[in-house]
Amino acid sequence: MFCYQCEQTAGGTACTTQGVCGKDPQTAALQDLLLYAVKDVARYARCARAMGAKDRRIDVFVIEALFSAVTNVNFDPLRLQAIIRQGAGIRDRACSLCRDACAKAGKQCAQFETPIAWWTRTDDLEELVRQGREVTIRKRIEKLGPDVAGLQELLTYGLKGMAAYADHAQILGREDEEVYAFFHEALDFLAGDPTDTEALLKMALRCGQINLKVMGLLDAAHTAAFGQPQPTKVRITPKAGKAIAVSGHDLKDLEELLKQTVGDGVNVYTHGEMLPAHGYPGLKKFPHLAGNYGGAWQDQRKEFDAFPGSILMTTNCIQRPADGYGSRIFTCGLVAWPGARHISDRDFRPVIDAAKAAAGFAKDAPAKYITVGFAHDAVMKVADKVVEAVKSGAIRRFFLIGGCDGAKPGRNYYTEFAQAVPRDCLILTLACGKYRFNKLDFGEISGIGVSAAVQGGGAPLPRLLDCGQCNDAYSAIQIALALAKTFNCGVNDLPLTLVLSWYEQKAVVILLTLLHLGIKGMRIGPSLPAFLSPPVLGVLAEKFDLKPITTPQADLAAIMT
Repeated sequence: MFCYQCEQTAGGTACTTQGVCGKDPQTAALQDLLLYAVKDVARYARCARAMGAKDRRIDVFVIEALFSAVTNVNFDPLRLQAIIRQGAGIRDRACSLCRDACAKAGKQCAQFETPIAWWTRTDDLEELVRQGREVTIRKRIEKLGPDVAGLQELLTYGLKGMAAYADHAQILGREDEEVYAFFHEALDFLAGDPTDTEALLKMALRCGQINLKVMGLLDAAHTAAFGQPQPTKVRITPKAGKAIAVSGHDLKDLEELLKQTVGDGVNVYTHGEMLPAHGYPGLKKFPHLAGNYGGAWQDQRKEFDAFPGSILMTTNCIQRPADGYGSRIFTCGLVAWPGARHISDRDFRPVIDAAKAAAGFAKDAPAKYITVGFAHDAVMKVADKVVEAVKSGAIRRFFLIGGCDGAKPGRNYYTEFAQAVPRDCLILTLACGKYRFNKLDFGEISGIGVSAAVQGGGAPLPRLLDCGQCNDAYSAIQIALALAKTFNCGVNDLPLTLVLSWYEQKAVVILLTLLHLGIKGMRIGPSLPAFLSPPVLGVLAEKFDLKPITTPQADLAAIMT
């Protein structure tokens, strides 16, 4: 195997024997083959779309297949084989769609060269694994060199990350033909094995552009389904009673579970990236949404082992389950781990039954709270006061400190950086990277009150504003754009600094979106992507002033001068 798509990759170069995430060589080969298959499907889908023919089943398969190959999503070879088998039928469907559309238009249908006939023996798992080893990233590096192969992967990882957001949006009924068309175009582009570094970088930035639209679709989907997020106090200590922990990003899954547990006497806790759910009126109306349990995804083995209930994983972030809770963990959607029980139809009765059979929390822990729900709508309601505070000097600078969390050493940088930010500066945060510091007391900004939407009544504006999960990067972007408009300047002219942590492919596509918007001077860490060679990183540093983090003290000193 050869995988370097996440920040924790072995030795900072690549996982070649076993994935640090838990992915084994068989799974890695199947994921490589799945990516190859999706490119093959996309070629025909793009050709058909150019003739005015499209098929939603093809469109949805492409994003689901890409999402299935994101880090910490699908570790099950049999589930991956089933997706590839489905892809063979989708390929036939795309070929027929293309052929019929071309015939109707009086044009010759394209015949694409595909050296690996992946669709012919999908019932033979070992043959699929063998074919996957023929299309590994390592072979492209040997053929094209690290610069070109790395840029191809930059675009591929951007597409994977965008597919995650597009999948969440389409589940809630928000889709866009331009988005589907771009997936097909970019995958067709990659299928041609492009070597022009300028063209590859241009396509990657277009991926960032389209992702801005996708995140807007998802934001609209969430607010239409669950209401605008409101500043909300969230309990972070458990209550007595039976319990279910829900992790991941899919708010629809959480809503269905909450509906199915009404009156059951089971408390539901969010975990990891599900924390922002507490800010949505349509979800926090359920009184048995009891609070948030634990922290970020990388601590789940310890936290879930101590959790006296059942666990539901809704999207990526799953790790190898420990023996202590292996019988109490469930997956749904695209998530899979060999042996873990999978819920395929949102009938969560097995999860509920497992919670009732478990011990539950014996007593209430002392109550502690944090505040979430500072999405763009909530922040912009106090924008005039924020602007006044900037003009008066009460707020000197804004910092966005957020992104993925992870287990690799060096992420204490973000805790130390947040603690060292001067008291007259406002901190925005999002995604699971916030768990490094979101339970610390950063105080408040004097003179700016938050509406009574905060549970317990009105309150001063906290210095730390939780904008949501990684999906909600759109909120932070909208806040920045709105402030720039208010101050009649560009985003780069704002007193705003972005300090980002990355781990997997959704962080990659958010970075591409920020680069597309022309945002400069961002700092990224804790280490730089292994798939981007020094020359490519040099281009990004020159064009966008993208900087690696150093130390909190040195970086803050440079920023504040």
